[in-house]
Amino acid sequence: MTDTGSPATGVSQKGGAGRLRSKRRRRPRNPDGTMPLIEHIYELRKRLLIAVAAIVVGLGFGFFWYGSSLGPIPSLGEILTGPYCDIPPGARLQLGDGDECRLLATGPFEQFMLRLKVAATAGIVMSSPVWLYQLWAFITPGLHKNEKRYGVAFTILAAVLFIGGAILAYVVIVYALEFLLSIGDNVQTTALSGSQYFTFLIQLILIFGVSFEIPLLLAMLNVAGVVSYEALAKSRRGIIMGIFVFAAVASPGQDPFSMLALALAVTLLVEGAIQFARIHDKRKKKSKAEWLDVDDESASTIEAASGIGASGDLGSSGPLERPAPVRTSAPAGGSPATTASPLQAPAAGGSLYDDII
Repeated sequence: MTDTGSPATGVSQKGGAGRLRSKRRRRPRNPDGTMPLIEHIYELRKRLLIAVAAIVVGLGFGFFWYGSSLGPIPSLGEILTGPYCDIPPGARLQLGDGDECRLLATGPFEQFMLRLKVAATAGIVMSSPVWLYQLWAFITPGLHKNEKRYGVAFTILAAVLFIGGAILAYVVIVYALEFLLSIGDNVQTTALSGSQYFTFLIQLILIFGVSFEIPLLLAMLNVAGVVSYEALAKSRRGIIMGIFVFAAVASPGQDPFSMLALALAVTLLVEGAIQFARIHDKRKKKSKAEWLDVDDESASTIEAASGIGASGDLGSSGPLERPAPVRTSAPAGGSPATTASPLQAPAAGGSLYDDII
């Protein structure tokens, strides 16, 4: 017969072991946010699993939405093929009966893989608030308390900017395709396959979405104290030049509409981030103590305290008074009492306290 518990405590060994295991699973963190390497690995695994799960859920929803409409909202396939179908029929090959707009498929599995690719992109865009928050939550333990306050705001802004970039790419692609497909329509007609068209569209959406995160990254670095407003203001021309070069290289169509739209939009957002850094540094400087701005090798000024004059005198002081003499008691022999000053030098071989006693 096994002993399942103690009569004094009434707690079973199995329950105690369960509580110990639950305590191990919790892995309490240090208040300062530091953790060993194994804890960082566990934290990274947890954040990755949550982010991947959110993307998979979005992928499943996008796979269903690709071929089915959601009430008044048309299907995802119809929305994405809208820019191509808006091109005049003379600039593209018309497939299907009547006014139907169809893309060309050249392989047996192309339609399935294309639907899966579009659904994955839709899952990444729709689940961006979740995986962006998981990314911030993984970085947060290494930041100070005043820097963690901006976590929710930065996560919301990152999701809004990413989705805004994707919407702008969808708007720009109409003009980009019209320019690219109509530049030689008097000689040839373009017949795009679904893989070519959606690859171009997905690349443009992802490039716009990721590029819109650059201003937010600059703002985050400024809040963390890595980049100051002075450094951003001095490098403004170089940053704008780099943005235009990046837009020219990263744009998949190499057309002027997508390059200019990407460069101008990111430039405006970067200028907004620079102005945010100016306001943040100004507020931070006001709330910081004056002696923190002094160089390590320089001496800081000390304000005059109450009772201390500007010249360092301890107020108004007069001459020191002579202390009153101390009267000693008469000895047993009947000799008269004597007085002694506390400042009087002691007799040889004794001390002032011996004379008083």
